[in-house]
Amino acid sequence: MEAGSTYRVQVRPDFDFAAAASIAGYLAELGVTHLYSAPILTAAPGSTHGYDVVDPTRVSPALGGAEGLAQLVQALRDNGLGLVVDIVPNHCGVAVPEANPAWWSVLRDGPGSPYASWFDIDWARRRILVPVLGDGEDESALSIVDDELRYHEHRYPIAPGTGAGTPQEVHARQYYELVNWRRGNVELNYRRFFAISDLAALRVELPQVFDATHAEPLRWVREGLVDGLRIDHPDGLRDPGGYLSRLRDGAGPGTWIVVEKILEPGEELPDWPVAGTTGYDALREIGGLFVDPAGRSAYPPRISWTEAARTGKTEAATRLLATELNRLARLIPCVPAAAEALAELAADFPVYRSYLPDGERHLTEALARARKRRPDLPFDELEPRLRCASDDLAVRFQQFTGAAMAKGVEDTAFYRWTRFIALNEVGGAPGHFGVPPEEFHAAARRRLARWPAAMTTLATHDTKRSEDVRARLAVLSEIPHEWRAAVARWQAAAPLPDPDFAALLWQTVAGAWPIEEERLRGYAIKAAREGAVHTSWADPDPTYEDEIVRSISALYSDPLLNKDVEQFVSWITPYGWSNSLGQKLVQLLSPGVPDVYQGTELWDNSLVDPDNRRPVDFGPRRDLLSQLDSGWLPPVDRSGAVKLLVTSRALRARPRLGPVYQPVPVEGPAADHVVAFDRGGVVAVATRLPVGLERRGGWADTVIRAPCQDMVDTLRRRSFTGSRIPVREILNPYPVALLVAA
Repeated sequence: MEAGSTYRVQVRPDFDFAAAASIAGYLAELGVTHLYSAPILTAAPGSTHGYDVVDPTRVSPALGGAEGLAQLVQALRDNGLGLVVDIVPNHCGVAVPEANPAWWSVLRDGPGSPYASWFDIDWARRRILVPVLGDGEDESALSIVDDELRYHEHRYPIAPGTGAGTPQEVHARQYYELVNWRRGNVELNYRRFFAISDLAALRVELPQVFDATHAEPLRWVREGLVDGLRIDHPDGLRDPGGYLSRLRDGAGPGTWIVVEKILEPGEELPDWPVAGTTGYDALREIGGLFVDPAGRSAYPPRISWTEAARTGKTEAATRLLATELNRLARLIPCVPAAAEALAELAADFPVYRSYLPDGERHLTEALARARKRRPDLPFDELEPRLRCASDDLAVRFQQFTGAAMAKGVEDTAFYRWTRFIALNEVGGAPGHFGVPPEEFHAAARRRLARWPAAMTTLATHDTKRSEDVRARLAVLSEIPHEWRAAVARWQAAAPLPDPDFAALLWQTVAGAWPIEEERLRGYAIKAAREGAVHTSWADPDPTYEDEIVRSISALYSDPLLNKDVEQFVSWITPYGWSNSLGQKLVQLLSPGVPDVYQGTELWDNSLVDPDNRRPVDFGPRRDLLSQLDSGWLPPVDRSGAVKLLVTSRALRARPRLGPVYQPVPVEGPAADHVVAFDRGGVVAVATRLPVGLERRGGWADTVIRAPCQDMVDTLRRRSFTGSRIPVREILNPYPVALLVAA
């Protein structure tokens, strides 16, 4: 896969295998080598994402079943493409118990079930504690742990996630969420995916469970249906390294395997038998190239990022993950305040998790921080066991810190600490304001040397906002004074009571405009509840949420405010387009295997899921690509055709890349506004910080030192000769160029 590339598609019942097969020809023309699919095993009824697998032994009938998969593979092969599939080893869906044969058996028969070993269950009570009663026939298998729940279940005996959305079911689901929060997640006795009680963790560390849950994916590999596997959430596994070694043995050395592992800046991926990560580290590095580090001082935060992240992790550890925290504490019953000490350690942990003995330094760092803050807690008693890789406390604590980071940072602090939300991204580092070119080049060389076949990405189904929204928001780092003035006007016209949330909303408007009112309203309510400051999923505040809705309504109904927003966005949008094209070209030609998320070959202003999982219309994309291949040179305009030009030409150039990465020297007064690198006769040149470039008067006599005497820009089909080429000639009229040796 060294020269390969993927295109991520969200297969689901309304875009099944047949629909995916219908775009195989388009993807081949675009230039990718593999279709990269969301999970395809049988998921919960009505699932739109596939991560809640209920039967790992069957391809989803809702997607077309085994026959539909075979037809998809044939269509891909007919067009010279392969298939990469997302698999979910950490957990399975249990929202509809009777849809999951293994879970239903355990609910019914308890420890006597042949599937009892599949799930990470504390059997002290000899039965599973679940949030609500189902409507099944054998209620003796379920346990009630709260009088209030008992009354509610008697009144509405409906399992969450079932039925057709009746008022009773809606009421039941809302009540279920509320009680889950207030009762410490009802002291469930099975490990979950983060804090989602509808997703029960699997014990794939056991050979019999691994074999049963991976027989079907490994069959795909063995029979040549699938060329690669993307592994979801390895941090949740008891033994990620052991799991990946077993998977590699089953899949063979030729299968491309990447892991959804989020790395903090400076953190290295363990030496696992995989090609690398799914690319959030690359997303951070590439996006940071287009953020002006000088803007840091103009956006002073109310509190530090470290403090905001730690607060979020503390809340996640002690509230959302109370069940898991209490289970940890029960492993050390003779140590007073053990739960509090473990929560403090999790809040101070600098990365998602360690992989003992690898990463033990992160535990050392967390212990030092926690001891300094809370010298009264029993860290000395915990430390020996936490350092012992075989101790159950150490194993479970490693699983716990990853969940605390994900829920406390990604899903809480990112929605509270809002000084500059272009940095608040999965795998992002909001405290690091921008990535200078020399830092980016160093990271690219490291990836080429260590993980040349790792995935790179700019957008996924989990990103908080699309690549183009972030690219436009990056412009704000160059114009802090104008931005503050605009926010002051908008806030006066449609006031929001919380300044941090106001900053989030107005940046979202600037980045995603024009956006339908319903989409913006849905995003805003979700963001407010995720941040859980004035409202939350567990305890919504209708009064506060009504204030948000009123402000958003004013944005669309107040003609003066609407016009002001439109004028401001119209001003920054061309600069955002420049950033978008730059980061796309850089990603597609940097070391690694680039992924294109569905639809992002044109401009895309999506926000967090479910907004970013909306259907994609491939018809216009196919038509535009045909026009480009007929010789049309598109303008940089709202059609997005220029982004399709850059995407297709960069993807098609990838087979020419050599195993090298060399920064291309840039000389002259505007050298800081160029990022350029050579991949062995294929040179990417991109504009950065376009506002500053314009304000300083343009390129003047800035030049690049070309690696070859004769080069052709494949975007404009224009030739250049000589070792010193004026940038003003290369980057005109487009802000990017793709040069290849003639």
